[in-house]
Amino acid sequence: MRKALFSALLRQEVAFFDATRTGQLVARLTADIQEFKSSFKLAISQGLRSGTQTVGCFVSLYLLSPKLTGLLLVALPALVGAGAFIGAFLRSLSRQAQEQVAKATVVADEALGNVRTVRAFAMEEQQAGLFRDEVDRAGHLSERLGLGIAAFQGLSNLALNGIVLGTIFVGGSLMAGDQLSPGDLMSFLVASQTVQRSLASISILMGQVVRGLSAGARVFELLRLEPPVPLQGGASIPAHSLRGHICFNHVSFSYPTRPDYPVLKDFSLTLPPCQTVAIVGPSGGGKSTVAALLERFYEPTAGTITLDGHDIASLDPSWLRGQVIGFISQEPVLFGTTIMENIRFGKPGASDAEVYEAARLANADGFIRSFPQGYDTVVGERGTALSGGQKQRIAIARALLKDPAVLILDEATSALDAQAERAVQAALERAARGRTVLLIAHRLSTIRGAHLIAVLARGRVAEAGTHEELLRRGGLYAELIRRQTKEGS
Repeated sequence: MRKALFSALLRQEVAFFDATRTGQLVARLTADIQEFKSSFKLAISQGLRSGTQTVGCFVSLYLLSPKLTGLLLVALPALVGAGAFIGAFLRSLSRQAQEQVAKATVVADEALGNVRTVRAFAMEEQQAGLFRDEVDRAGHLSERLGLGIAAFQGLSNLALNGIVLGTIFVGGSLMAGDQLSPGDLMSFLVASQTVQRSLASISILMGQVVRGLSAGARVFELLRLEPPVPLQGGASIPAHSLRGHICFNHVSFSYPTRPDYPVLKDFSLTLPPCQTVAIVGPSGGGKSTVAALLERFYEPTAGTITLDGHDIASLDPSWLRGQVIGFISQEPVLFGTTIMENIRFGKPGASDAEVYEAARLANADGFIRSFPQGYDTVVGERGTALSGGQKQRIAIARALLKDPAVLILDEATSALDAQAERAVQAALERAARGRTVLLIAHRLSTIRGAHLIAVLARGRVAEAGTHEELLRRGGLYAELIRRQTKEGS
């Protein structure tokens, strides 16, 4: 089940992860599945034993005295109905408790995952206090749940004992009227006490089952969730005819978490094959959104995006991302394994020689070989053992390894110092040769050589042209250049 849930989560669209915090998903992968597994084991082992014992004893009771057995069968449905009513309340309370535990997990996940930021701002006590508050709320809900389960079990035992006392009273009346022998009454009482113990065991088991059902409901809720866009399925373009000609045709888009705020409005742009097209503009203008739509992280709310005349909505997403597009972001993400495996992530079946060549093209081979363990160096969680420029060049090598026809550079040098930027910029220029490149830039100095520069403002292309053409027009691009030049001086 844990493997199925993890696979189901990986299939979800990016918008799902925008709206759901990672800690909550981790809680479902770990705590909820463990709770469900424990409850399932108990229900099978103890539940089957108590259930078969109860059925067998009822057969014996019926053979001893049908009248007394009928009395028990009349009383039990009322007990079962009351138990179902209380159980529904307990399941709701259990779900609240588990959701609160997930919130505490979120706080811990964020604090530990961003421990450098926490340490830099001396926020250890504040984060510890926040975690304590969330855990205290979870503890309060768990206490209420425990009291509810205890009350349920106590009332169940009280009702069952009442049924036994009723059996003694009615049995005594039947014995007084010579309708039941003393021996049969004693046998009936022994069997009914066995039923009482079995039902009491089931009532205790119900407390654990309530937790398990609530946890299982949270897990199956995700297992049944189907992404709007499947990861696989659709057409692909043969490699020999793939040119990399991309067109955005009257595209409009709003993020699912902010449907009332349009990011792109009637956006149109053409990326000719094997040319570099740069997108610049004020922060928040939608530059990175263009890259996200091309990667099919999201679907446009209006308009189409085509690759060599094919609507990308009709193409296989896995083929598009895995073989056609190479994506390099501003903040490269590395995994806590070796440099070799991080680069090979772009093409799992690549040989060592292919990895070395990709690293050479990315200007990364030199510094990698300077490490004592070379390509077998473990980079630490999220690449913490490397500098920003080194991580960026490894990310470039990872993208180049699959030899993509289209390369997306989303502000790939904006967070680097001047020396690291020069090394990364040289790698990017080498990587761009013979490819269609979508370059999203914050530093305008990195886009002077682009074949086309599109200035994005308020979700539309405000102006487009080469660097020299846009400067001569004296529009928004020229204003951005003047502003950055002034800030730099």
